Amino acid sequence: MSVASDLSAGDCIDARRGDGQESEGLCTSSGSVQVDSSGSVQGDTRYSLNYPSVGQCIIINNKNFDRRTGMNVRNGTDVDAGNVMKVFGNLGYKVKVYNDQTVEQIKRVLTTASKDNHSSSASFVCVLLSHGDEGLFFGTDAPIELKSLTSLFRGDRCTTLVGKPKLFFIQACRGTELDGGIESDSSSDGSMTRIPVEADFLYAFSTAPGYYSWRNTQTGSWFIQSLCEMIGKYGKELEVQHILTRVNRKVATEFESMSTSADFHAKKQIPCIVSMLTKEMYFTAL
Repeated sequence: MSVASDLSAGDCIDARRGDGQESEGLCTSSGSVQVDSSGSVQGDTRYSLNYPSVGQCIIINNKNFDRRTGMNVRNGTDVDAGNVMKVFGNLGYKVKVYNDQTVEQIKRVLTTASKDNHSSSASFVCVLLSHGDEGLFFGTDAPIELKSLTSLFRGDRCTTLVGKPKLFFIQACRGTELDGGIESDSSSDGSMTRIPVEADFLYAFSTAPGYYSWRNTQTGSWFIQSLCEMIGKYGKELEVQHILTRVNRKVATEFESMSTSADFHAKKQIPCIVSMLTKEMYFTAL
């Protein structure tokens, strides 16, 4: 039966209530949000860069932490921040760096950015450099749920970025698992439209869920090193997910930990791309 032939039936979610009982009242025939996208989500399959500015790039760079957190100094992160500044600056982004930010300061910075008028911008980039855990990102004084930061830019909260790509690059641990590796022998028209509020986000995590993320104290993190190198090489040529696939390969094949502790020696890492983009994202116009 087609959707068009039975709109009265509505859509339902596959879920149970928190008390374990079957959910009721979770079917709807009008569950989407209507926004004025100014045609930016219609037309071709490539995000438009036809704006006065390519956009903002905000970097949260946390190196030193309150002793009460038990977190070590993140030596090498300033190298990461410098490389990110350079590579996104070269792409035309207006880069702002915020060092050693508490949870409240991070919330203030990103809330302010979400309330900015992005009408003249083609996209938004945020790079988060800190300690972390699964679903958590550390301010210098405490952890905060990562979702509470990224959700500030949802379509229903930051309307001037609706239909535009919002890219988050997160260098942080996502757990305490270690990857020991394994041997391989294979080398627009201005009309109204409805889109999900979570659309047009891309999250590039430095590591897979549950795992440590590695950082060299002199040259920076494996992920940010590779990200900046690949964007520097291919940023004006390839689509962003193709670039990130090359980042994945570089981190996976060219890096391996060296430690005097047997538990932490010869370990590997694989970044993780989560995309809700609805078009192809290039950093340069046609």
